[in-house]
Amino acid sequence: MKTIYICTDSITGIFSAVYEAWKDRRREGASGIAIQGSVEPELFCEYREILEKESKAEAVERMILGNLGQDVYHHIYYAALSRDDQKGEAILGTLLAARKIRQPRKIMEHLGNPSVEKVFELSRAVGNEAHLLTGFVRFQELENGILFADITPKNQVLTCLGAHFQERFPLENWMIRDKNRDMFVVHESGRRWVLVQEEDMEGRLDARLSRLSDQEEEMQKLWREFCNTISIKERENPKCQRTHLPLRYRPNMTEFVR
Repeated sequence: MKTIYICTDSITGIFSAVYEAWKDRRREGASGIAIQGSVEPELFCEYREILEKESKAEAVERMILGNLGQDVYHHIYYAALSRDDQKGEAILGTLLAARKIRQPRKIMEHLGNPSVEKVFELSRAVGNEAHLLTGFVRFQELENGILFADITPKNQVLTCLGAHFQERFPLENWMIRDKNRDMFVVHESGRRWVLVQEEDMEGRLDARLSRLSDQEEEMQKLWREFCNTISIKERENPKCQRTHLPLRYRPNMTEFVR
């Protein structure tokens, strides 16, 4: 009977499920991973809910880094950030496949394996979105001096952006909110960024996050006027613009907000 390990949609949750599946040492195809809320019951399957634990996730992380290397870990980590409900199954399949080859560190070259191909595609999609957002994120200064930005990404890219902007603005206090998941990446000047759920934030956030500094309001006005001024109507090419700047990013960009 196939065992399906049900986990939360997080790195810790998925890695905890991988830990349990690996510990049971089931053969390939005899186990799987499903994300809570996306389980479709199948015949002749046993379902086990897995509680996420940092210790289990850390053990899996050490196992991947030690046996498969940084590059494979990068692909698996990014795949786990995807919105795809089948990501857990693909990650487990990739790890089980790596166990069968002579050079497991080269598992990502075995794209003929469906699980490896899936992980590669998910990793690339997450990486592409995170890369685009490093250029499309628009910070605005709140009245308390904190830099704040809203994003509505398809995938869970906050951890990718946290590392990028910590390097760019190490001495600034800033926050980025994922409106689709009610999560924040928060950075305090001189310290490392942290990931926070909106329910853990104190007070009424929406009111405080809408209070811009006087200088910020003036700068936004000037920036929009600048963008309008340099635009040449006769040379506008909406199709080309959408290729470089998809419509879904624009509601959170200063120059497109009216």
